[in-house]
Amino acid sequence: MITTLLNYLANSSAITLIVLALLSVYIIITFWIYLYRNAALRTLLNNEKKSLESLTSANTVFSPLSALNKCSSNSTSRELLHACEINIIKDASVGISWLAIIASTSPFIGLFGTVVGILESFAKFANESKVSFSVIAPAISEALVATAAGILVAIFAYTFHQLLSRKVYELSIYLKAQSEILIATKG
Repeated sequence: MITTLLNYLANSSAITLIVLALLSVYIIITFWIYLYRNAALRTLLNNEKKSLESLTSANTVFSPLSALNKCSSNSTSRELLHACEINIIKDASVGISWLAIIASTSPFIGLFGTVVGILESFAKFANESKVSFSVIAPAISEALVATAAGILVAIFAYTFHQLLSRKVYELSIYLKAQSEILIATKG
């Protein structure tokens, strides 16, 4: 397996290597954004869930861990609470758009690498009078590795984007519910 990979890389063109390097950077960025944002969102969600549970209990106490509490300075102004909600959601969704960008561009980057690889394969066979399928097939299959890599990166980026977007949506629901309770109880 490793020898096959090293042989592939040794026989690849500069464009193919650049495409694979770029896709490698994309996959690293994808996992980094997911791991970092997932941990941050998990903490935010837990704090806001506990705060909402505290507000809906008989105590009606605003949790000090709530980001909404920290932002609003215990004000029950509808406008201030709404502005705090927007700011918290904006901060919570930082980096998520990069996952969408990576998910949409990585298949095209992989396709570009494949097209260049196929063109180079045909250029190698241009001087030969007869070329069989058994000679062309391995060259084309090597070129298709770039497309497969691009699709693999896109799958992870798209999946992580959807997971994080769902968590941001849940956070938004918790914040809106808390705001409505605060306005109703103080207003």
